[in-house]
Amino acid sequence: MGERVTPQDVMKALAAVADPVAGRDIVSLGYVKDVEVGTDRVSLTLQFPTASHAGQTQIVAAAQRAVEGLGVAEVQIRAAAPPPATRGSKLIPGVKATLAVASGKGGVGKSTVAANLAVALKEQGAAVGLMDTDVYGPSIPVLLGGKEEPRVVEGKLAAPVEYGIKVMSMAYFLPKDEAVIWRGPMLHKTIQQFLGDVRWGELDYLVIDLPPGTGDIQLSLSQTIPLTGAVIVSTPQDLALAVAWKAIAMFNKMNVPILGIVENMSYYVCPHCGERAEIFGHGGARQAAKKLGLAFLGEIPLDSAIRAQSDAGRPVALDPQSPHYEAYQNVARAVREQAERVSREAPQVVIE
Repeated sequence: MGERVTPQDVMKALAAVADPVAGRDIVSLGYVKDVEVGTDRVSLTLQFPTASHAGQTQIVAAAQRAVEGLGVAEVQIRAAAPPPATRGSKLIPGVKATLAVASGKGGVGKSTVAANLAVALKEQGAAVGLMDTDVYGPSIPVLLGGKEEPRVVEGKLAAPVEYGIKVMSMAYFLPKDEAVIWRGPMLHKTIQQFLGDVRWGELDYLVIDLPPGTGDIQLSLSQTIPLTGAVIVSTPQDLALAVAWKAIAMFNKMNVPILGIVENMSYYVCPHCGERAEIFGHGGARQAAKKLGLAFLGEIPLDSAIRAQSDAGRPVALDPQSPHYEAYQNVARAVREQAERVSREAPQVVIE
């Protein structure tokens, strides 16, 4: 080989190797680190965004072949992932855990669950932030009262505090009833600004309310920061569960741990006669979780009080006299348990 092969040659060869999950080449994604070129020898590191990145073995093998194609006699490639304690620290250094609340479809009460989960975590003594990434239909400020507005402090946004929870949402920046028509790059920039340009401070949990479905925001978020895990919200009915599986498959592809499934609108109890009615069926999410080997995080009943108090900006998880208070406390405890399990099991570095 001699000195004819340069680091630039190596980078050019690796630019032909794509990450099938991200859909881009490994050079532009920033995976290639520490390229060293010697006589008949090249060594480098491929640093993946997660410790068990999907397709990692195939990507390393493809990179090996690409460099060997330059006529290099010995190629050494190390595969690594940043330690969990340092990943994403440039954007949210004080946040210990990030919890994405997601659903495969709209209309399952995902944002209401996200808001009340944040409240329940706060009630259990945690420092909590709540980020509304549903730019098309931001509702979190309404659900939490929306009494404050963001302020700029030393060049960064100070998040409004509602019921002791730091909140950020596109709803603060859009004229009322104005539609958002944005493409992927604008959405990605918004996610980065909501993370890096907001003074989140020291938080135990940053709860992230995602838009329904499997789109650009979900992909941007998972590529921007390490997510501790995803909470999937579904109703008991077969259609909602079938679509929820698509959201689970998406997170699996992005190597985001699934913390479990919440069954919302699980049943209805008549406030007058006490009769219980299973309007959308019951237990479907529990069965789906068992089938998929996931944790079942709890069930939330359907009740007009949730609608009334949500519209009034006072989450039901704040009222110890409400039957929903204990339901959300149970969900919050289950989420914490799963998040702690994921953190314990996460490997620091993967080397092959």
